[in-house]
Amino acid sequence: MRLRLLSGGAAHGVVQAIAGTFRAQTGCEIDGTFSAVGAMKDKLLAGEPADLVILSRKLVDELVASGHIVSARRADLGIVRTGIAVRTGDRLPDISDADALRASLRQAQNIYFPDPNLATAGIHFSGVLAKLGIADEVAARLRTFPNGATAMHALAQTTEERPIGCTQITEIKGTPGVMLVGPLPTEFELATTYSAGLCAGAAAPEAARQFIELLTNEASRKIRIDAGFEL
Repeated sequence: MRLRLLSGGAAHGVVQAIAGTFRAQTGCEIDGTFSAVGAMKDKLLAGEPADLVILSRKLVDELVASGHIVSARRADLGIVRTGIAVRTGDRLPDISDADALRASLRQAQNIYFPDPNLATAGIHFSGVLAKLGIADEVAARLRTFPNGATAMHALAQTTEERPIGCTQITEIKGTPGVMLVGPLPTEFELATTYSAGLCAGAAAPEAARQFIELLTNEASRKIRIDAGFEL
């Protein structure tokens, strides 16, 4: 049996870490698709078969309201902040406040981040660039990708002298070759709660309930914290 999952990239590491336990307990494999939360919501609404989703709480609540998610089977994994990344071993830029972040972004050769239309962190970071007053100035150096994990992999592999990236902290911590500088400065902070939800049309509802329990129970607390969730 396979459990069909549509998930934001922020939860990819936790799903991978728990999948083995789930398989041992149920004999069920995880068939997961991970990308920008907006894209995952669109897939579900377009009729993509799924047993459960892991998306921002806001989007899960919208899907509960539309009848696509069973309201009694929504559970929170925790909070993920958006942060700044560089390649492992690179000098850590100063991002301590708005002025420091602005200067560090101006000095970057290119800036890597997820989809500014569908990804939680990408949408937010586009707004940060606008608030900093440098959106037009750095436009030619922006490198956008379908999701944060893809953006971080590209950042890890680039040979540029001064690249920088922005996405959710779980995606930074889950990508070899990049390291977390820190969360965005307080005035630009984004803290997103992620929730798991049972799809109304689930083909394997009992397996989905079991996986949601594994994702959100006390036993998985350390796994989630290590991945970058705040509980």
